[in-house]
Amino acid sequence: MENAVVGYACSPRPKGNSDAALALLLAECAAVGVPAERLSLRSACVLPCLGCQRCALPPGGLCVQSPKDQSAQLFAPLLTAPAVCFAAPIYFYHLPSGFKAFIDRAQSFYARRERGDAVMRALPPRKAYVVLVAGRTRGERLFEGALLTLKYFLEPFNITLADPCLLRGVDQPGDLARLAIDEVTAYARAAAAAMRALSP
Repeated sequence: MENAVVGYACSPRPKGNSDAALALLLAECAAVGVPAERLSLRSACVLPCLGCQRCALPPGGLCVQSPKDQSAQLFAPLLTAPAVCFAAPIYFYHLPSGFKAFIDRAQSFYARRERGDAVMRALPPRKAYVVLVAGRTRGERLFEGALLTLKYFLEPFNITLADPCLLRGVDQPGDLARLAIDEVTAYARAAAAAMRALSP
C-alpha cells in the first residue's frame, strides 16, 4: 500500500499483548483516514548479521544476506513510509531476538549513509510511534536499552522516536485489555491524529 503508515509486529508470539497494542494503533489510523498496513517479523525470514563488514566496502552497500531472506521487504517501508509504528514485548530488559536480528541487519543502511549515499541522505524526517510491553512491574531502567537501540537503529533512515507508550505489569494473555486498554487507546488516538496532520 503506497504512502501507508507501516506497523511492525515485533513479538515472536502471535496474538499477545503487543500485537493487541499494534492493532489498536492501526485501527485508530484507519478511523481518521490514515492508510496503514501491518508487517509481522515472526512471519518473515531474517538471517543474522555476519559482522563481515562487506556492506561498508565500496561500491557495495548491500548486505550479503539480503538475497537469501526477506529483510529487503521489511526494510522497504523505512525508506518510504510517512511514519512507522513498532509494538514489542520486553525480554530481559531488551527487545526480542527476532526484532534485534532485524535491527542488526540495518548496518548496511548505516554504512550507506556514512558513505554519503544520495538516497539515504535525501530521506525526509519522520516519526516512529512505539509501544513496549513489559511483564515486570519494577526496574527503573526497564525500557532504557530498548529505546536507545531503537533510536540509533532508526537514525540512518532519518526517523526519530515520538514519545513512546511504555507498559509495565502487562504479562498474561489479555492483560492489555484488562489493565492498559485506556492508556494504549489514548496513545493510539494521539499518534493517529499526529499522523493525520501530516497527510496531504
